[in-house]
Amino acid sequence: MTPEESSSPPRQPLWFLLLLALAAAGGAVAYVPFLTVLLPVKIAQLTGSDDVASLAYATFAGAIIASFANIGFGWLSDRYGGRWPWIAGGLVISCTLLIGIGQAQSVNVLIALIMAWQLGLNMMLGPLAAWAGDCVPDEQKGLLGGLFAFAPALGALAGAIITIPGLADGATRLVIVAALVVFMVSPILLIGRGHELPQLMQPRGPMDEAEPAPWRSQSAVVRMWIARLLVQIAEAALFAFLLFWLRSLSPGYGENNAARIFSMVLAIAVPLALLAGRWSDKQDRPILPLALAASLSCAGLIIMALAATITAAIAGYLVFGIASILFLSLHSSQTLRVLPKPQNRGRDLGLFNLTNTVPSLIIPWLTLSLVPLFGFSGLFWLLAALCAAASALLFAISRRI
Repeated sequence: MTPEESSSPPRQPLWFLLLLALAAAGGAVAYVPFLTVLLPVKIAQLTGSDDVASLAYATFAGAIIASFANIGFGWLSDRYGGRWPWIAGGLVISCTLLIGIGQAQSVNVLIALIMAWQLGLNMMLGPLAAWAGDCVPDEQKGLLGGLFAFAPALGALAGAIITIPGLADGATRLVIVAALVVFMVSPILLIGRGHELPQLMQPRGPMDEAEPAPWRSQSAVVRMWIARLLVQIAEAALFAFLLFWLRSLSPGYGENNAARIFSMVLAIAVPLALLAGRWSDKQDRPILPLALAASLSCAGLIIMALAATITAAIAGYLVFGIASILFLSLHSSQTLRVLPKPQNRGRDLGLFNLTNTVPSLIIPWLTLSLVPLFGFSGLFWLLAALCAAASALLFAISRRI
């Protein structure tokens, strides 16, 4: 072995990164089909109609519980028992409760079960994200972020599979989802233990200057948090109201057409995320792809705001959708790089997770305030401004690092 080889930083094998990404995708499979398709169907079964108020109460209560649970269980995994027991316990609890939701006989019971399910789900997801930070060195975080791009794709694929006509009824669909989650998360628990890297878990004190100050400075962490929140607000707004907007331009535009657009976005975004993540590792420029992706998201929203035809609208959404997925997947892994203290990694990632849940509380009020007065174009101009601000924040970090 040469001196250069002996001093080279440790790296994780590709199979380990793939299993981490598979487990993260299992988390997406756990909630994407349920919250977007199965929950509205279940509420309609219980109430006999599309009860928007009940759906709003259920999603709001779940988002509040998820916000606190992710922080709490991340902190517990920092302090007690390591990551593995919390991930395994959350997997069992969340899948059991998901199956139990199919047996709920009233909206109140359903909401209570959803709140408990969010506790179990975030008992799994919070420590799982922190475990990735314990194991994956900075030199591979770009590749890990690219692999994370598969999570929304597999979540959407699971939703498409379980809703195939004649495949299963409502309760059985939830059993299938739970089985998929177990299948995707279990491998990393069974064969991935023991891959933690000591240098990634070494506690740091307030005066520790082992890393360059700009890299893990409080300013960089705050900028990363705000930038993700701003892009997540835009992404959540488009996720919720894309079909309504497309129908405002073309009244006959169908759900299947919108689904095909989203599939096209995923098909293009996933390989681009892998390439961008790999490039950032090789060039040691972890933040630059994030800043560029936020800029492209802004450009896509501007095209959408100006669109007068369905063709222009779809083109704008393709630009935005691809860029935002690339941004969110790479941001998830690069966040692990900037967090200042490994001993608080689970808790701090829980605080970053607020950028995923807070937008669902903001978007309904934002849309109701803007769309009736200024139309969807007014909403898109505001979202474009948010993405531009996110890009500026990240370019500032990129120049310093």
